Amino acid sequence: MTLVKNDATLNTRANADDPQLPPTLQPRVPRWASLLATFFGMGHLHPGPGSWGSAATIALWWLIGSRIPVGFQPLWTAVLALLVIAIGIPAATRVARAASLKDPQFVVIDEVAGQLIALIAVPITWKCLLVGFILFRGFDIVKPPPVRMLERLPEGFGIVIDDVGAGLYALLVMQLLLHFTVMLR
Repeated sequence: MTLVKNDATLNTRANADDPQLPPTLQPRVPRWASLLATFFGMGHLHPGPGSWGSAATIALWWLIGSRIPVGFQPLWTAVLALLVIAIGIPAATRVARAASLKDPQFVVIDEVAGQLIALIAVPITWKCLLVGFILFRGFDIVKPPPVRMLERLPEGFGIVIDDVGAGLYALLVMQLLLHFTVMLR
């Protein structure tokens, strides 16, 4: 089976073995869910849609965060991460259902949430943002225990929460690096 896109809000499945069979209609995906789940299309970039979602998050946080007073940056990062989690779970659920996939690669709102968590209380410098990106992507790919088990949670909750776990690992390592080194500053 292959995924065929006929319309931005309608996904259909076509049988690869018999193209003469009529497509099976899947549930409609609200535009807001599709836009948020793919982080405004970042999830459709290749290779590595998750890395594109994380990179876009880094760029946006650099633009937004550098305009926020330093003392308020940790609070704003945490608030944004919670907001992304809250809207990301239902968006990921709807898109995954429509695609008939447990964790579609093009859903990258989970990477946005995890990447923001990795950047809580991190200075907005190119070195810190680069290290935060590398740490988060590494933990997201490796999925150390219990992160891998979080993937088994149902629907959008499992899609998003495993990246929250990877973000927490990255946050911990980043804070240790910041505490014990001057190199990142």
